[in-house]
Amino acid sequence: MNNLKIITIGGSTEDISVFTEEGVLIDNKEDILRQNLLAFEFGAKVKVNKSKSSFGGGAANAAACLSSLGFNVSILTAVGSDDRGVRIVKNLKDFGVKSKLIKKIPGESSFSFILVGPENEHIVFSDRAANNHLRIEDNDLRLISSASWLYVSSLSGSWQDVLNKISSTNKAKIVWNPGGVQLKAGIKVLKKYLERTYVLSLNKDEAIELVLSNEYYRGKDHKFLNNTKNLLHVLKEWGPQIVVITKGQNGAEVYDGTNYYSEKAIKAKRTSDTTGVGDAFASTFLAGLVLYKDDIKKALKLAMYNAASVIEMEGAQRGYLTKKKIPKNL
Repeated sequence: MNNLKIITIGGSTEDISVFTEEGVLIDNKEDILRQNLLAFEFGAKVKVNKSKSSFGGGAANAAACLSSLGFNVSILTAVGSDDRGVRIVKNLKDFGVKSKLIKKIPGESSFSFILVGPENEHIVFSDRAANNHLRIEDNDLRLISSASWLYVSSLSGSWQDVLNKISSTNKAKIVWNPGGVQLKAGIKVLKKYLERTYVLSLNKDEAIELVLSNEYYRGKDHKFLNNTKNLLHVLKEWGPQIVVITKGQNGAEVYDGTNYYSEKAIKAKRTSDTTGVGDAFASTFLAGLVLYKDDIKKALKLAMYNAASVIEMEGAQRGYLTKKKIPKNL
């Protein structure tokens, strides 16, 4: 095991994934924030091909991924006092993730309903439940301050308080994959956190949404906003050391303020489910920076390999590369 200490912070859920071929994918490029839609006939009964129970949540996915790669990982998350919470914690322990920082909250644990449509793209309906009550106490802060890396995923509830405390630590490098609640808050609220961020990881739709939260860029045309290099440049100016934008089947691009990097997506043997792929990519990019001593090109390639491995399996936490299966010639 790599003794470098990593803590993931954010959500953990139990998921139900429903697979159907009934949905219709709609090209909606006129709306820059909703360029692809998945539609069903209103009032219809939709045939389900199959359903699966699994586990997810940004922090849990990242922790499971990093532990599979041989890292020393703890998770700071909240679960409820129900059976679901017991199952979530057991699953994390089965991955070898340390559970000392898990908060047990009276009430229900977080739950997601995941609709997987044609081409195996998905929509997530999330009940935050216990995740809304995640807090960082003084004892937690001491442990967080001793970590080398922090991976911060989507947050809810008193999320600004959580980010304020995370940002107050000086040692750890922060990888941040913000969620919808954070993106809706916009750059005026997020700027101080971006300045403390080492790696900002977003998909292209999320990057566009964050850039558009600045009034100046709302007047830009779709051509400007759909150009990934423009987005990378804007986001880098807002503070993070490294900006990563993923583009699904079109790969990913990275900018560190000096150099641009791009990597094509590795074609999976089969595309079963895209759930959790973003978390696998971002956390593996972190792993690559550690393993290859800040070699962004190699880290990006390793992240692509793991994303391709995860996409071949159903569920957010299946298919991870292990330390033994890391490609030797990146």
